[in-house]
Amino acid sequence: MTKATGSLTTAVAASASALAASYFISKRLSKNIKSSKDDQESKKRLSRASSVRSILTAVAPNIDPSLSHVLVSLAESTSTISHILASGCDTSAAGSQNASGDNQLVLDLACDEAAFRELRRCEGRAVAVAASEETPVVTVLHSDDDVRRKDGKRYAVGFDPLDGSSVIGANFTVGSIFGVWPCLDEGPPGDADLLGRTGREQVASAVSMYGPRTTLLFAIAPSSVFEITLVDNGRWTLSRQDIKLAPSKKVFAPGNLRASNDNGQYRSLINHWIDSRYTLRYTGGMVPDVYHMLMKGGGVFTNVSSTKAHAKLRLLYEVAPIGLIVECAGGHAIHEENDISVLEVKIEDMDQRLGVCFGSVDEVETYRQHMFSI
Repeated sequence: MTKATGSLTTAVAASASALAASYFISKRLSKNIKSSKDDQESKKRLSRASSVRSILTAVAPNIDPSLSHVLVSLAESTSTISHILASGCDTSAAGSQNASGDNQLVLDLACDEAAFRELRRCEGRAVAVAASEETPVVTVLHSDDDVRRKDGKRYAVGFDPLDGSSVIGANFTVGSIFGVWPCLDEGPPGDADLLGRTGREQVASAVSMYGPRTTLLFAIAPSSVFEITLVDNGRWTLSRQDIKLAPSKKVFAPGNLRASNDNGQYRSLINHWIDSRYTLRYTGGMVPDVYHMLMKGGGVFTNVSSTKAHAKLRLLYEVAPIGLIVECAGGHAIHEENDISVLEVKIEDMDQRLGVCFGSVDEVETYRQHMFSI
């Protein structure tokens, strides 16, 4: 080997050594950065959970500890979905359908997976079973749970992870809906914890709103409704307490408006609202429309069907949970044609649908006069 060749070999070796050292340093830095981010997120997660527990202690001091764990998991689901939505979410079609035949978005599936993941992580395994609009089967969350727990109550959750996904492409406000039922006392977790139940058996429900702020509205039966707001994705604050609906308010949100084409009674009701100079507040999404009514303290929301425009709202995932919130706030939540509370309707199957009227007591009475008159 010549002197020049030896020098070149030494230089190449030194360069390779430097590159290897740089690679391992970079890898170590990346690992440290990831570890640091994980630590930060872990601290935020603990802070969020702690803040919700503190709020629940103040607002509902006698709440069952296991139910408190469930509500914390709903708040964490909301935080996770809020992060997904704010991170350049994929609103393209997933190329799949749920069991009800609805086309799914990639975003629908991501939010559904996130909610199920948080429910599985619920402290004390307080959530035993769950079902969602995107996964409309009763799912046992812990495969080794073959008997009822002895050290605390267990709960079943029915939810819509992303209500309003059809308008999210336009960056409209969307939400999540959760209903919470106590599991039956006998037998292992399963279908009977949700099917055959009524909305009246719920002990709590919740609606999340993803807008300029991320908020979460809780109802705890029989009469407590309050709102919490996510701050910096690191903690929740109590933003509204003791939410109530006034007996009347001239604000209307007429869902499934096309039904008025062949439903004369619905058309008459809509004309009444217009002639009486009601204020229209309608977005095309049930969550923001009902949420607006609750925040403004009154109004009426309808979603009526007809021969040509069928009912769309699902009892388990949407109607029963929101019905509980409305009734806990002092309003009425009735079936579109049977003049009974939606909370009395038995959940016969996972895709059961119906029309509704939600709102202030006097406004729902006006609905009755137009829709149930002979």
